[in-house]
Amino acid sequence: MKETVRKNYPVLEMSCASCAMSVEQTVRKLPGVTDASVNFASNRLSVGFDESQITPQQIRAAVQASGYDLIIDEQDGEIKQQQAERNRYLRLRYDTIGAWLFSLPIVVIAMLFMHMPYGNWIMLILSLPVLFFFGRGFFVNGWKQLRHRQANMDTLVALSTSIAFLFSLFNTVYPQFWLRRGLEPHVYYEAACVIIAFVLVGKLLEERAKSNTSSAIKRLIGLQPTTARLVRGDHEEDVPISALQVGDRVSVRPGEKIPVDGVVRDGSSYVDESMITGEPLPVGKEAGDKVVAGTINSRGTFVLETTGVGSDTLLARIIRMVQQAQGSKAPVQRIADRIAAIFVPTVIGIALLTFALWLAIGGMDYFSYALLSAVSVLVIACPCALGLATPTALMVGIGKGAENQILIKDATALEQLCRIDTVVMDKTGTLTEGRPSVVDWIAAGPDLPEYRNMICAAEMKSEHPLASAIVNYLSAHEAQPCEVTSFVSLTGRGIRFTAGNADYWLGSRNLMAEQGAAPAEETDVRIETAQQTGASIVYFGTADRLLAVIVINDTLKATTPPALDQLRRLHIDIAMLTGDSRKTAAALAERLGIRHYRAEVLPDDKDKYIQQLQREGKRVAMVGDGINDSQALARADVSIAMGHGTDIAMDVAMVTLMNSDLLLLPKAYVLSRKTVRLIRQNLFWAFIYNLIGIPIAAGVLYPLYGILMNPMLAGAAMAFSSVSVVANSLRLKWMSTGTPPLSSGRPNNVRAD
Repeated sequence: MKETVRKNYPVLEMSCASCAMSVEQTVRKLPGVTDASVNFASNRLSVGFDESQITPQQIRAAVQASGYDLIIDEQDGEIKQQQAERNRYLRLRYDTIGAWLFSLPIVVIAMLFMHMPYGNWIMLILSLPVLFFFGRGFFVNGWKQLRHRQANMDTLVALSTSIAFLFSLFNTVYPQFWLRRGLEPHVYYEAACVIIAFVLVGKLLEERAKSNTSSAIKRLIGLQPTTARLVRGDHEEDVPISALQVGDRVSVRPGEKIPVDGVVRDGSSYVDESMITGEPLPVGKEAGDKVVAGTINSRGTFVLETTGVGSDTLLARIIRMVQQAQGSKAPVQRIADRIAAIFVPTVIGIALLTFALWLAIGGMDYFSYALLSAVSVLVIACPCALGLATPTALMVGIGKGAENQILIKDATALEQLCRIDTVVMDKTGTLTEGRPSVVDWIAAGPDLPEYRNMICAAEMKSEHPLASAIVNYLSAHEAQPCEVTSFVSLTGRGIRFTAGNADYWLGSRNLMAEQGAAPAEETDVRIETAQQTGASIVYFGTADRLLAVIVINDTLKATTPPALDQLRRLHIDIAMLTGDSRKTAAALAERLGIRHYRAEVLPDDKDKYIQQLQREGKRVAMVGDGINDSQALARADVSIAMGHGTDIAMDVAMVTLMNSDLLLLPKAYVLSRKTVRLIRQNLFWAFIYNLIGIPIAAGVLYPLYGILMNPMLAGAAMAFSSVSVVANSLRLKWMSTGTPPLSSGRPNNVRAD
């Protein structure tokens, strides 16, 4: 039984938001599909399906049957999509230029030489290529929608222009019908042609603007090398990336991009990893060190052994995460989706009602007014503005985040992030560097070498960051690991193990208290002095005897104080959680001006603290980097992982900060706030445009001011509305994500919660 999988596929031939809704509804109805979402701005389908019930080929066939197409080739899908988008853009440009070349003479004749001999016939001939060659796409797509009992923007354009054209054709061929009734047989070839031309201009500008919104993902894709230098025995061979397998050996020369994830086996170098971490300085790499695809080998030649190829590399996972995030839908978009689903049928109904009301008011004398108004209603209505309002802003916002080492998992995370009012932070690895080191060893009993040997052996079995510090210290002091048995990890407290014939314990003060041990007065003074500097204390003993005290210090990140100050400027409360002692936590909280903190907490305690804040009405973000933080991360309204942390923390987190710079946190908040503000602006103007434009096109101003909208102006307005929404979203690319000036000092009344 195969598991449900989630895939992202490029969609071709979509022309408006209603097209996206049509594809989405088609795929959702398929057996085996659990959910489907189409992002019109990125032209991508995100679909979850059961591979045992349906295949990608069957999904594509269903999409093709509804008048669109799907690229399911995962290996070259991006290249094919870019090529298809490029071809679409060139075709649109060709059609736009051609439409205007034929439309302008029609406009000149209609406006200045309307009574010239055979003028109507000349306009008829000139309009044929505009409607049925350069504008053929509207009619072809409109017919496809009609066959499936659906409608989109192409339906509106095809319907309005064909009505204007057919009415004009009738008046050209048989003008006597109106003349016998004392009416002027007007023709509207210029309106039909200019509508096509303006809408094509709008689509052309829209395609260019949409391409800019996805520039971040294109730059990420551009980081992926296409070939690698495979080492075969004594010689090297250039092969495509797709030909590599895990375990292959690949040579990398100076200045080249590293083609795959791997481990250095021979040679050494410095690697520029700024595209992943944002750190500007190259990182030294020697045998045994990991390297990442897409990073640049600055100097030196080395051979790596591949550990991840193709879609399994870190860069590929980042690209996939950004694509999925850009293709996801924010909760605010649901309103626009519901409206887009019924938009076109509603507009057609309004156009018919407009036509009927004009005839009811003025009879056949108002027939021309009725026709022009109905056509204007069909043309000015724009579902694209509604459909583009949210996804374009999200694409730019998530892309800008990716460029700044902020990976946002989905649109909901981006929308929720700006609503938080409390940030809860783990201490080790979040506020501190996460690279602790032993700064003092206090013997509380006989300082025997075998104690250090057994501690080294036991801590080598632990995954806690403090364990690594102890092992590094003891290894540097020539400790020789011995055999230990009955190793037990006590989550949040420490470890127990057996060496020789005795049982030992190593961990927190609480663990020491459980054993009934206590430090001597002189030792306790030294411990308290260390805790005042923010150091962590690890206790070692057997039964109820304390044998040694290990003092470990973890350097505070240089970016932590300014990052916390920036969060305060944004009116966000800060809380700290740590497994350290109360004295250690209090010292660090006092140093950083953190008002709320909890010490000696276990993973369950972190989870309960998040729940407590939520019951108080707080919107909480949790920032952590370890396995012990994953429970609290899952509980928080917004979960944020530090990129150097564990894979589990990153999997749970809604936002990942790809390097250790805590200043990315206020940047992410500001980015979220500005993105959501843009979404609201876009939706407001899209709604207002249609609410105002459709009544004016229907002729509501005519009785009062004698104003009747020309269909040509309606076409221009419709084109402008879509382009303006996308252009407004693109402003985010140049907006700053800085914070306001500091208005007050650090808060006092620091206390333990």
